[in-house]
This record gives sequence, C-alpha cells and structure tokens, in this order.
Amino acid sequence: QVQLVESGGGLVQAGGSLRLSCAASGRTFSSYAMGWFRQAPGKEREFVAGISRSGRSTYYADSVKGRFTISRDNAKNTVYLQLNSLKPEDTAIYYCAASELLTIRTTDGAYAYWGRGTQVTVSS
Repeated sequence: QVQLVESGGGLVQAGGSLRLSCAASGRTFSSYAMGWFRQAPGKEREFVAGISRSGRSTYYADSVKGRFTISRDNAKNTVYLQLNSLKPEDTAIYYCAASELLTIRTTDGAYAYWGRGTQVTVSS
C-alpha cells in the first residue's frame, strides 16, 4: 500500500503558476506509475497527466498539454505537477493517484490509491 498527500494548491490569477506536490509513503514509490486528476464543481473527475515508474514517459490531457508538466523524484518519494499559464477553467480539486500497472493509464479505475486532493482556484 501507499499513502499519498497533496500540497501546493491555492488561489492564483489567470496566467499565473503553481507547483503541486504529492508525497508518498509506504510501499516503494518507484513501484507505481503516478497520475494527476482533477474535479471541478459539478463535473466528473478527469485525467490531467501521468508519469511512468521511472519518470521517462509522460502523458497529458489535451487541455493541459504545453502548460502543465508532470515529474517525479523517486529518491524523495514525490511526484510534482507544474501548472503554468493557468486559466479559470483549471479551477478544480487536484488529486494524485498511484497505479500498480506497468503503463500510464488515463482512467481513474486504473489507480488503486488516491490522495485527498488540493484545491486550485484561478481567478479571471
């Protein structure tokens, strides 16, 4: 098992940046592919970005490609999401999740472990 705790959310103006972190504890962090998801009020949770166990492969939703960057530091048991050029429509609770599968997946059912989320609010 792995426990996940997100941090780094907050209120930012449109065009601004934030860096989210997700600290993992428990089983070996490098055993998991990691993903970031988000859920806006009244909407379903959606995939944002994913990263392979080694960090060599990444994948992004079209809506964030070129603006967000996912990375990980296996020595620090942490995955990051850099959010740049933020838009009001990026406002959501952001969750990190861990998957025991070998490849990056975009569906939340592929992720067995979830953090509690961190709120990102982008004002116009």
